[in-house]
Amino acid sequence: MVFAAPQEALAGARRVLAGRPTPLHASVAHQVIGIWQRDFGDLRLALRHLRRARDFAARAGSAEREADVLATLGVALVHAGRTRQGMDALGRGVERGTGHTRARVLFRRAYSWWVLGHHREALEDVRRAIPVLRQAGDVIWTARALTLRATVHLALGAVDRADADFTAAEALWGTTGQEHDKADAVESRGLAAFRAGDVPAALRLLDEAEERYAKLGTPTFMLSIRRCEVLMAAGLAAEALAEADAAIKVLDGIGGQSTRKAELLLAAARAARLAGDPHTATARAGLAVRLFARQHRAWWEAHARLVLTEARHAAGRRSGRLVAAAAAVAEQLTALGAPAAPEAFLLAGRIALDLGRAAEAERHLAVAARSRRGGPPLARMTGWAAQALRARAAGSARGVLEACRRGLDVLDDHRMTLGASELRARATAQGAELAALAQQACLVSGGPRRLLVWSERWRATALSAPPTRPPADPALLSGMTAYREIAARAEEARQEGRPVPALEREQRRLEREIRSRTLHMRGEAAGDGDRFDVGTLLRHLGDDITLVELAVPAGRVQVLVCGRGRVRRFEAGLLAAAETEAEHVQAGLRRLAHPGAAARLPLVEAAGRRLEELLLGPAAKHLGSGPVVIVPPGRLHRVPWALLPSLRDRVLSVSPSASSWLRAKRTAPPPGGRQVLVRGPGLATGGAEVPELSDRYGAATVLEHEGATVPRVLAELDGAALAHIAAHGAFRADGPMFSSLRMADGPLIVHDFERLDRSPYRIILSCCDTARFATVGADELLGLVTALLPLGTAGVVACSAPVNDAAVVPLMLALHKGLGAGLSLAEALRDARAALPGDAVHQATGWAFTAFGAA
Repeated sequence: MVFAAPQEALAGARRVLAGRPTPLHASVAHQVIGIWQRDFGDLRLALRHLRRARDFAARAGSAEREADVLATLGVALVHAGRTRQGMDALGRGVERGTGHTRARVLFRRAYSWWVLGHHREALEDVRRAIPVLRQAGDVIWTARALTLRATVHLALGAVDRADADFTAAEALWGTTGQEHDKADAVESRGLAAFRAGDVPAALRLLDEAEERYAKLGTPTFMLSIRRCEVLMAAGLAAEALAEADAAIKVLDGIGGQSTRKAELLLAAARAARLAGDPHTATARAGLAVRLFARQHRAWWEAHARLVLTEARHAAGRRSGRLVAAAAAVAEQLTALGAPAAPEAFLLAGRIALDLGRAAEAERHLAVAARSRRGGPPLARMTGWAAQALRARAAGSARGVLEACRRGLDVLDDHRMTLGASELRARATAQGAELAALAQQACLVSGGPRRLLVWSERWRATALSAPPTRPPADPALLSGMTAYREIAARAEEARQEGRPVPALEREQRRLEREIRSRTLHMRGEAAGDGDRFDVGTLLRHLGDDITLVELAVPAGRVQVLVCGRGRVRRFEAGLLAAAETEAEHVQAGLRRLAHPGAAARLPLVEAAGRRLEELLLGPAAKHLGSGPVVIVPPGRLHRVPWALLPSLRDRVLSVSPSASSWLRAKRTAPPPGGRQVLVRGPGLATGGAEVPELSDRYGAATVLEHEGATVPRVLAELDGAALAHIAAHGAFRADGPMFSSLRMADGPLIVHDFERLDRSPYRIILSCCDTARFATVGADELLGLVTALLPLGTAGVVACSAPVNDAAVVPLMLALHKGLGAGLSLAEALRDARAALPGDAVHQATGWAFTAFGAA
């Protein structure tokens, strides 16, 4: 019962002890309490009860009872970090037990070997146990043994064997009432799905296991460790770090297992390193190394030493000692049969290259490169990264580009198994090094066309295919409805000055639920299959349009000017300096949105001149006289491009990539030319442009006041030719997929837009912060605009800063006047800016709006 119904088992054991039991029964009761405390409570109390159980078993004169208790005590001692004592107790249990009991003891010793990282010993013990358990008809323990064997196979990379054992175990669990073990089986299937490369299935199964554990009221430390691993592979390292740290805090609070704490520290260290926090990674990994060493867990200690060495390298340390440390870990991992060995060889080779030790680097990189031929996607990418570094060291630009191409192809295949646009975007971080190596190789040897191709190869790739549509899941739909209601109530309470902590907690809970369900979606689209072609781009640009793509290899802006049949490269300033200047400009625009700040206008204009020098440099004189399309890197998405002097009076649009611009250019408007005008609540002007636009368009659908609800707005937007939404916009840096437009019944979020079959061909968002994005992955953006572009929208007008609501109205009316005259969004926005009054507020408002796409 202790795993089927933990609380009932604990209560029953206490009742037995309260009733003057025999030594035999007292032994059983103390063992049950010991198991409960070992797995769900205080390990110190567990050891106390298990020692009493052992003593009572001896008094009862039952060798079988004593063997069983010794096995449980041994596992507890191992989890407490007393490895030698624990394995001694398990050995005595094997000697004391016979037949069926001995098989159960062998299973527990196999489990302990697995905890310690001794996989061959674990497989030997479980191999001896399973036939005896089967012969005895012991379904529960046979299923446990099969689950354990599968888990060991996974650790050794034998995914097919693991899958067979998990399937057999699950069939057995279906015949029992062991709810905790059933939850553990679901968790194990999640781990198997992850090892097979199916991240969405892994997340779904781990979430299901957590729900099952929650019903039993049991802690889930092993689950947290496994989910951290999956989150890191999905590019969600910061979330993995938060989960690991939270679990460590809970574990410390109950005096839980030392072994689990060490594993959680290792997960936290890995997550911190991937999240770009090498100092936290070093601290967590150092503590994990000490704990694993104390617990005599060589397998785990080697993995912790790998992360510690990686963190020190990421913190800027370079030395022969660090190369030796990485090489020693690599050899140890190889001897242990650990799949992480190539990663350690890659690290040793990388550090050796940094130190100029070419021959030593080649030895390590050659070993790491072998993993490119097989295994999970991320392991193959490790191999291709090693091969690219080998080629660079040998001076072969062609070899670098070939290795980078093959590695990024592996990543593309992996990304397209992910249905959620957020996961696709974040997963690109795995290819950042390969893309950077390729760009640097192009810069050293290769013309501007090749650099353009490689700049496109890793830019805005998450937008190359529409995300998988969220399923018609009743739980997801009801969750999104509840989220809107709670968010609307919270906003209303804030406006009235009432505290909202309870509503905010419920809103965060619903956000987690919605996000969790969307991350479970598996990819359906195989991508458009089109490779970017420079010739095709130049044909579509013709002799009139100039496309300017900014590449940033090694931190300096390279300006690629495309048009009139050729691609030219110019060198501009440092990316870091441009980012700093862009933040100053944004601060200035925020101030200019309020009357009385006109004195800051010259300062903002001066900052615009400095930005032009940093971002365009000498290329500013080679833009021609026609329309200009800017393709910036993700880190420059906050730049108000219309503020730059050479672009101020231009027909100007922005695109996440040249490929994205080409797709927008080829997108045909939907038949019918349907227009939709939406007016949300709470605007200072009341959305004053909407009534005038309604008169202008005549047959347009107008949704306003209580009629502007999220379901109605989505229904009308689907397949529209033109949509204009006047509503408060809110950008969520902490959760970009929950960036929103405020409707009558609550927020319209990015997840809602992704439910559209086809988003509007043109959409105008006359609201603050609608063109703000979160930069994630290698060079990806998440936000409202980027959600629309893969769904059929060819052109968007949106705003990158807070603006003055009153000044927006004349800008929007002038913009629609241009559209009515047959102009594109970029042309109409240029003319609308020119038609505004010349005061600071109106000038800043015009600069804050940007046209995206090609419609």
